[in-house]
Amino acid sequence: MAKRGRSVERSATYTASPNIALVKYWGMRDVALGLPWNSSLSVTLAGIATTTTVRFVPGQTLDTLVLNHRPATGPPLEAVRRFLDRVRGAAELREGADVASFNNFPTASGLASSASGFAALAGAASAAAGLRPSPRDLSRLARFGSGSATRSIFGGFVEWRAGVRVDGKDSYARPLFAEEHWPELVDLVCLLRNAPEKAVRSAEAMQGSVATSPRFAARQAAVPSRLRRMVRAIRDRDAGALFPLVMEECDDFRAVCETTIPSLDYLTPVSRAVLAEVRAANDERGATIAAYTHDAGAHVHVFTLREHAPMLQRRLRRIAGVDQVRSLRPGSGGHMVRGPAR
Repeated sequence: MAKRGRSVERSATYTASPNIALVKYWGMRDVALGLPWNSSLSVTLAGIATTTTVRFVPGQTLDTLVLNHRPATGPPLEAVRRFLDRVRGAAELREGADVASFNNFPTASGLASSASGFAALAGAASAAAGLRPSPRDLSRLARFGSGSATRSIFGGFVEWRAGVRVDGKDSYARPLFAEEHWPELVDLVCLLRNAPEKAVRSAEAMQGSVATSPRFAARQAAVPSRLRRMVRAIRDRDAGALFPLVMEECDDFRAVCETTIPSLDYLTPVSRAVLAEVRAANDERGATIAAYTHDAGAHVHVFTLREHAPMLQRRLRRIAGVDQVRSLRPGSGGHMVRGPAR
């Protein structure tokens, strides 16, 4: 990264959207460097986002964090502080920072708020510090806050390459297909009423899976081929090929979580009712017209094509405990809202 010039101002605002992983990463081969065991594939989502402002304050020694209009302390503040220390080291800064971050969607419940949050923090903090990272370097930086944040730097369909180097320089995200590539694709996001927040952070939970799940090794063997087949299906805009793979991957991921010691069960009965409704809709049509997936949380994403979306949306809304069903499309990558300023 290029270092800042002395005339560069100290405040910037950046926005980034969460992504939903079609192929999950779950487990780090190097926790300190944020390096995953396997490559992953995701879709950046339009319509939901995190907007973050970072202001480095001359003479200030501590960092502050306001998250969704409330002062944050404890682990969230410590994670932000560690991330800012990395930016300060690159920019040769000593000042503390005031950070304000807002999500327009639920936090810590499986909608990848950490992905959009740390992608937005990476963009805002780098600009405020006077750094000028390339998109690839910004992707590398974002992973130190949250692995999935590396993908939210880019829009559309994104691959995070796991890499093989011990220094992690070959581990970064890259865009594969733009958000306009598949205009018929729709993500129906089922937001559950009273969805619980995660009791254990994903960063800790996944390492438990690496150490204890008997399904982890088999999943690692299956992921590369599954990812390649998904990329081909997306390239060809072939829903009939993609949707079964998405559910296969989700079920595989969930099996690893549930066989972890202690077991990781992120779904609620309402979540499972959504999965069952998708299976029923496919059975009734005699074809796979929709696919479910979820991350480490209770909310469920249902991918389908535009022609089937209204029918599925009606069915999903009728499930008791589903608060709303939002229809989202592939969206753009992170971008500056307000550049460096005093």
